[in-house]
Amino acid sequence: MNLANWITLARFPLLVLLVLVIYFGDTTGRFLAVPGVLLLIVLDAVDGIVARRRGETTLLGSVLDIAADRAVEIVLWVVFANLSLISLVIPITFIIRGALTDSVREIGYAGGRTAHDQMGSDWGYWLVAGRPMRAGYGLAKAAAFALLALTLALQNAGSSWFQPVWVAATALSWLATVLCIVRGAPVIVEAFRWEQKGAT
Repeated sequence: MNLANWITLARFPLLVLLVLVIYFGDTTGRFLAVPGVLLLIVLDAVDGIVARRRGETTLLGSVLDIAADRAVEIVLWVVFANLSLISLVIPITFIIRGALTDSVREIGYAGGRTAHDQMGSDWGYWLVAGRPMRAGYGLAKAAAFALLALTLALQNAGSSWFQPVWVAATALSWLATVLCIVRGAPVIVEAFRWEQKGAT
């Protein structure tokens, strides 16, 4: 274990705490959930920065990072769908996409390759691991989660502002869902290429 991995693992108890606050917190607690959501997302970037600067990038770290990302996004999408703030289609899409891509990536992990190293095509690498796509996807999810948490807090406070905030949150949630599909497709395509190469 190294510092980067500990930062990654810290996201799991923080996620549980955040869910408890969202469901059982008062108005103040729900407003505090907004920066809590942002902290969860920021820690995803921090663990990567720490790993690179300290020379602690490992296959285990890569797997843990993806596991933490999956846990955060799936749990939060399910929670907000359960609270009727987004369509159930969104968490279902993320769960199916995550199950497919993570299962396919197991083949690469068995060969000692990280998720991003498994992308053989330039276009696939750009969609999955390119900084613009990763940043855009991360920002869309972070903004959607934060605004959904803010919608809940404003609704709890009886503020009329919750409606426009909810509309923005919904739009960003669907944008994140589209990007989720777009970034997952190359992983599946690469898997079929591995299969074809293995058969020849």
